[in-house]
Amino acid sequence: MSFDDAYAALTDHQDDTRWAYGTGFSDPLAGVPTDVPGGVDAADLTAYCLMLGDDALIMSHRLQQWVTRAPELEDEMALANIALDLLGQARLLLTRAAQAEGAGRDEDDLAFRRDAADFRHVRLAERADADFAHLVARLLVFVTWRLAVLDGLRGSRDPVLAAIAAKGVKELTYHREYAAQWVVRLGDGTAESHRRMRAAMHAVWPAIGELFRPHPVPDRLAEAGVAVPAAAARAEVDAVLSQVLAAAGLPPPTATDGGATDGGAGRDGAHTAALDEILAEMQGVARATPGGLW
Repeated sequence: MSFDDAYAALTDHQDDTRWAYGTGFSDPLAGVPTDVPGGVDAADLTAYCLMLGDDALIMSHRLQQWVTRAPELEDEMALANIALDLLGQARLLLTRAAQAEGAGRDEDDLAFRRDAADFRHVRLAERADADFAHLVARLLVFVTWRLAVLDGLRGSRDPVLAAIAAKGVKELTYHREYAAQWVVRLGDGTAESHRRMRAAMHAVWPAIGELFRPHPVPDRLAEAGVAVPAAAARAEVDAVLSQVLAAAGLPPPTATDGGATDGGAGRDGAHTAALDEILAEMQGVARATPGGLW
């Protein structure tokens, strides 16, 4: 097959089998009913799926930036696989958001054609990492929290959310194990690695408060049996982090409520300048080649 230019190749939708990745895989939601459950507000379901999908999408992008920068080749592969798992979760959740919205948009529209203020992820996901210790500290907090949330979502009245959660729990269990092993390895290692790991945990700790900040959308959906209230995962997250920090010989930081300052939180579209950097990189090709498919 030949094309006059690269744009023609991207916009040819007739033969997707030419792509090495992204086609030919079984649909994990095949056969799952997609109707919005009775008594559930479609706008709330859309917003909630955007929240969870944006969390995974932005965290995935940050992890991808560490490929070629990790300490060892095995860790580059591990981080790439974690990023791909989260990207897969993001695709399913953004597709569900588009279905519930019913406005004719799809996952690509939601990922590549929204501005920063329209994203609904927690700000922990968009933070840049000063070094590898900061990365694994942030990853540990993020996946521990996400695992607790998705574990609760396995019983959701929305069959699509329940199916996504069932798949995601298996992935996130490995993600948490990987991050915890590195936190312990660095915390219980040399004096320098201990210093760096301790500094990283102190830097990440203030962002934890935002993860459990009450929000009306998940609270309403929780009453309808669809979502997990923001505060519901707190006990499990605190217990896991305490266990990992003890094994790493790290004293627990004390500041826990600084993640939702400066005029709101990520769930409300209040983000840092870091998100502008991420979107410029992530959305550049899609915006430059409208209608492209890859």
